[in-house]
Amino acid sequence: MELNVITKILPCFLGALMVLFSSAISDPLADSFVQCLSQETNTTTSDFVFTQNNTEYSSVLQSTIINLRFSTSATPKPFAIITPLTYSHVQSTILCSKQFKIQIRIRSGGHDYVGLSYTSYNQSSFVVLDLQELRSITIESTHNTAWVETGATIGELYYWVSQSSPNLGFPASICTTVGVGGQISGGGFGTLIRKYGIAADNVIDARIVDANGRVLNRESMGEDLFWAIRGGGGGSFGVVVAWKVNLVYVPEKVTVFSLSRTIEQGGSSLFNRWQYIGHNLSDDLFIRVITLPGLNEAGNRTMQIIFNSMFLGNVDKLIETVTDSFPELGLQESDCSEMSWIESILFFDNYPKGSSTDVLIDRTHKAKSYFNAKSDYVQEPIPEEKLEDIWKWCLEGDNPLLIMEPHGGKMDETEETEIPYPHRKGNLYSIQYFEQWQDDSAESSEKRISWMRKMYENMTPYVSKDPRAAYVNYRDLDLGQNDNAGNTTYSNAMKWGNKYFGDNFERLALVKGVVDPDNFFFYEQSIPPLIMSEENCGSSYKSL
Repeated sequence: MELNVITKILPCFLGALMVLFSSAISDPLADSFVQCLSQETNTTTSDFVFTQNNTEYSSVLQSTIINLRFSTSATPKPFAIITPLTYSHVQSTILCSKQFKIQIRIRSGGHDYVGLSYTSYNQSSFVVLDLQELRSITIESTHNTAWVETGATIGELYYWVSQSSPNLGFPASICTTVGVGGQISGGGFGTLIRKYGIAADNVIDARIVDANGRVLNRESMGEDLFWAIRGGGGGSFGVVVAWKVNLVYVPEKVTVFSLSRTIEQGGSSLFNRWQYIGHNLSDDLFIRVITLPGLNEAGNRTMQIIFNSMFLGNVDKLIETVTDSFPELGLQESDCSEMSWIESILFFDNYPKGSSTDVLIDRTHKAKSYFNAKSDYVQEPIPEEKLEDIWKWCLEGDNPLLIMEPHGGKMDETEETEIPYPHRKGNLYSIQYFEQWQDDSAESSEKRISWMRKMYENMTPYVSKDPRAAYVNYRDLDLGQNDNAGNTTYSNAMKWGNKYFGDNFERLALVKGVVDPDNFFFYEQSIPPLIMSEENCGSSYKSL
């Protein structure tokens, strides 16, 4: 698979664009935008430009949306979707959008929790730059590296890495249909987090198209911008079109288990014990906890506590490790399964047993739903006597999940300023609050959203403080949002920025002030530009 590197600025493309746009849009701004894009045309664009009058517009827009809350008739829609086939298409779209002050939404996998990659809450005219066609992957197995384009899914990356060697893997998300671009831009963690850190920790180069239409690599963009795009949240600094990542060693066999206990079976006591040791286990052992409502032996509604684990080694070594460090779990060999690392990817993403790994290169999304989510970080174990309250609050919801991901290991060894993702040493585990439903009524959505807000408020005493931290890949507009591109202030953005990025937020804003001072790459939670005087702002970068 070849990775095409485009270095020319604005080569001729977008041949039939005027025709495609004209019947869907009649306002002067749209006409001017079309004229800009069509000035140097010499190619047909019907394969990658979709306007509202195009028969494929809806299917392209819906293709990667997973949260149906942001796929209704009332959801603001882009007046065009551009699915670039080359980097030059990205460059031209940026330059013409910038010229006519048309906002861009950048989408790679469509998993944005609040739809910011494909809709606009401020009702401004906007286009969606959908990168799903930029998805080539080149494995350099002799160097244990790979170039992967932004539109590839994490599952595709996993698949092709495993095809190159059974001893190579990559530390990223458990959900395999997530786009590489959004995942790495915000951090990206999964079962290898304690051994190798997060996805963004393992990026060694990138290609980005900036607000001036230049394609830049690490050398030409400079270290400040390269720092910012690895965990600083997608869409604020430019359009990253490709990442170069380090691949990591995995053994030929790993061992997995998923052990469930109800509260009545001692699940709460086991969870309490896990709080103290989950982050201190062998770096080869990842045990996360998932809680959800279930039925006890008497048939009454209760909470299930699920210990979901992968070990980088065989079952005998796993049993020995768990017996030494977490004997209360009572793990037995019959609870465990040995498999290859790539097969463990299917296990954690809940594919049916026996599924071929080929499903990872099938970009068809699983069943879609309405859902809502929030996040937290826990820095001290929640007192055992308070866990009963937490389970009670969970049972007040219809179908809530709490997903607790352990930190420690490599996460403790990495400085919080190494990249923008700051949640390192001192964090025991993260929490994702998640609830999904199928009923499309407004009442149903409001019921779930209200429950989660109440749950989040109830958890305040037990999670991180000053600031109360959150994970940027689980976007949450309740934390705050920008007003508009012309009225965005750093002080207002601190309400949510410090939660996602801690003390790194100021540096992110300073980088933004250098590379995009006019705030072209704006959305509801984009990084605002913080402008310094020239003598204090030494960052500079040149075109590739």
